[in-house]
Amino acid sequence: MAEQQSIDFYFDFSSPYGYIASERIEALAAARGRQVHWHPLLLGVVFQTTGGAPLVNVPLKGQYHEHDFARSARLHGVAFHRPSRFPVSGVAATRLFYWVASHSPRLAVPLAQALYRAFFIYDVDIADPDQALQVLEGLRPSLPALFDQTSPAGPLSLDAARAGIGSAEIKQRARSETEAAMARGVFGSPFFLVDGEAFWGLDRLDQAARWMQQPW
Repeated sequence: MAEQQSIDFYFDFSSPYGYIASERIEALAAARGRQVHWHPLLLGVVFQTTGGAPLVNVPLKGQYHEHDFARSARLHGVAFHRPSRFPVSGVAATRLFYWVASHSPRLAVPLAQALYRAFFIYDVDIADPDQALQVLEGLRPSLPALFDQTSPAGPLSLDAARAGIGSAEIKQRARSETEAAMARGVFGSPFFLVDGEAFWGLDRLDQAARWMQQPW
């Protein structure tokens, strides 16, 4: 029964649909007594297996999705501004997430939300490690305890985070997490696993929410 009290949310930091889902998933899960496990992944690595490509780079589909990103955000009541550089690599943001998760787990989800909002509302280039790190630092005034009560290594600092995302350990973890996701059948963003049932895409979010409450 314990396994049925959580859902797994997979996403890429350069995914507009993943961003929109990230703004709704916690409330949907909480309303059904669920917890959310957040799993950023490297969609570029996934594409090496699936043969996929960023939607905006696909002929015909690209123009449609450029329009649909904003339309979907309006439908879900989510603030959205197309970044001036899009798509971008989610590598720096993904590595930063996993480094923070290993040092201050309660800070990881607020960081993911802040990175997404920085990119899709404020046009911050989160592919740039320094700008991603500044997003992390921007959380310090509102969440000081999560920066101070961290691992035995001591309080979380910007220098430590910078070194961490460049470490071989975190580079490997980001790739390993992506490979583990694919081993569970994950191939896109957003992707939800609810009690082992797979749902792909923002347009399946409401189906996933219903499944949390009552499978059919």
